[in-house]
Amino acid sequence: MHHKVFIFAVLFLVAYLGCGEAPFLKMTNAVCKSHNQSWVAVHYCRLKAYSRTKTSLNINVTFIEPAKHISLHMKLMKKANGYKPFLYDFTVDACEFVRKRNHPVVKIIWNMIRNVSTLNHTCPYEGLQMVSDFHHIEVPIPLPSGDYLLLMDWLFDCKPQLSTNVYFTFIEDLLPSSSKHKRSSLNFRTVV
Repeated sequence: MHHKVFIFAVLFLVAYLGCGEAPFLKMTNAVCKSHNQSWVAVHYCRLKAYSRTKTSLNINVTFIEPAKHISLHMKLMKKANGYKPFLYDFTVDACEFVRKRNHPVVKIIWNMIRNVSTLNHTCPYEGLQMVSDFHHIEVPIPLPSGDYLLLMDWLFDCKPQLSTNVYFTFIEDLLPSSSKHKRSSLNFRTVV
């Protein structure tokens, strides 16, 4: 009996999500900062707007010295009277990840940027590193609608060298567009 209820619940959830619109994600700001100019030089870190709803991320940095031991500290923050810690706060060995792809959250981001970046090889990293025209974003995990900040601190030999902060707005619309239209077309009158 429980097996049939479980199958019904899964089918209902798939049907409900299938009727909704796709999520909307728009990057709103990007800030990159080098903590050590003799190791990392940031040439530019900016968004390019194509339309009101589409922006692309472009980052261009040069690693002056070879970076052999890289750790990445990632933190996802959600805006609620200021940015508050939200779902993720972890540190991962970036060199090991590039070899083994062993962290599920970093793998989501990696799958989005691997074709538009020069980071698709193993350590050491040296010279020009860039993310160019990154705009195709698919978030495979559910997030509540709101403004978010993804903080990424790059540590070379356990010392912070570079910070990459990406601000974005995420809107998950689970209602079908027809019911959304019906709701907005209703006239509400207040009685005094």
